[in-house]
Amino acid sequence: MSGDSDTPSSADLSTGELISQLSEQTSTLVRSELQLAKVELTNSAKHAGLGAGLFSVAGVLTWFGLGALIATAIIALGLVLPLWASALIVTLVLFLAAGIAALVGKKQVQQVTPTPERTVENVKLDVQEVKESRSHDHTS
Repeated sequence: MSGDSDTPSSADLSTGELISQLSEQTSTLVRSELQLAKVELTNSAKHAGLGAGLFSVAGVLTWFGLGALIATAIIALGLVLPLWASALIVTLVLFLAAGIAALVGKKQVQQVTPTPERTVENVKLDVQEVKESRSHDHTS
């Protein structure tokens, strides 16, 4: 035996005792793995949240940058035209771009079909094959 006289060796244990030990060790292992998974998922969620927050900040800063770029275009045109005319030109260009984007978006939305046509067709074919196989089974 090893130096500890209170703990029987595995050769001295009955099958029931061995199964009990296995059950306890399995429970401990599962609890430990679940705890590890919880820690890993918590860390992943923190990183995902931080990443999403930073993407939001990037979006807001991009929005402000776009506004500054538009103001810069107006000021640059103001060097050769009256300021009101340069602001009007930039505004018209923005509305034109918005209109084009809306038309392209509308065209994309019109191409959406509410039902998955290929899937519906495949299901119909499957049902037809099942019906045919049943009719062959009944005639045999």
